[in-house]
Amino acid sequence: MPKIKPATVDEYIDSAPLEAQQKLQEIRAILHEVAPGAKEAIKWGYPVIEEKRILFSFSAHKSHLNFMPTGPALEPFKGELVSFNTGKDTIQFPYNKPLPKVLIKKIAEYRVRDVKENDAKWMY
Repeated sequence: MPKIKPATVDEYIDSAPLEAQQKLQEIRAILHEVAPGAKEAIKWGYPVIEEKRILFSFSAHKSHLNFMPTGPALEPFKGELVSFNTGKDTIQFPYNKPLPKVLIKKIAEYRVRDVKENDAKWMY
């Protein structure tokens, strides 16, 4: 959604709509809490958090934030995700509702564990 081509995650967040910026900072903090040694990058125009490989990505859109932890990382949480719009590898969190921080953290922890224990890939 940013109109400029950001080079850093900070630039990406700063260029996002105001209603998105707080949510982007919130999800960023959760993901760094789960993967404290991970690095940030911009790939395909979106923020990613990576260690051995890309762990997750997130992005701002007109009315929602997308969280992309991969489809296999979402599978165990299908029951908890029924009230959200989901795609093959993504979850949408609307800006007008609080982020489900506990759920995001559980999904992120699952993804990190899957990468460490099973060398899980980014996209399937």
